[in-house]
Amino acid sequence: MNLKDIFSKNKAQDIEYYEDSTQKWLPIKEFRDGIIVMKDGRYVKVIEILPVNFYLKSETEQQNIIYYYASYLKIAPDNMQIRVLTQKADISTYLDRLGGFLETENNDECRNMIADEMNFVERLSYNVAVKKRFFIAFDFTPKGFDRAYTFEDAKRYLENEEYKARRYLSQCGMEVLEVSDDAFLTDLFFAMINKQTSKAMKPGQISGMYDEIQDMDSNFYGG
Repeated sequence: MNLKDIFSKNKAQDIEYYEDSTQKWLPIKEFRDGIIVMKDGRYVKVIEILPVNFYLKSETEQQNIIYYYASYLKIAPDNMQIRVLTQKADISTYLDRLGGFLETENNDECRNMIADEMNFVERLSYNVAVKKRFFIAFDFTPKGFDRAYTFEDAKRYLENEEYKARRYLSQCGMEVLEVSDDAFLTDLFFAMINKQTSKAMKPGQISGMYDEIQDMDSNFYGG
């Protein structure tokens, strides 16, 4: 069993979840070709945006950004949402690197400078250092009085909306990351739902734990 199986369409529709389990209240049915299929029949596309620092741009560049962004909003889906995922910055790699320098440095003054830098970074991270990721989400909702829509219909619509977002936002200097990998969505929603656990563990590790537990359970009960 792995995390993707939790969201998979191969699960029976009448599956009974554990009381108060995440699977029971989570509105996601499955991830498919980079699209989120919801339990209520909607199809949702999420794209990640790499922002630019508006205040570091020249006046002309700022005007261009405003113009193209306003132009995009005029044609953007009515149900578009802008989401920001804020996480504390991970400074462990940087601190480990400084620690290595500290161990090999022979000059006392340099060692003191490195130690001061490590203390400063730790204090900064504890108080203010955060990592922000920006996302745009929009959905395709079949109308009850329209013809029966297929997944491919929804996929074409959402990919067209993604193309328009990429075209206009690139004019603002922003890069739109292509999200066509189900593993990306698994990582993203795992981080959103498990803010603390995701700092130390990744979905792949969790999947391995589920497999081990399932094997232990089968062996214990002779299944």
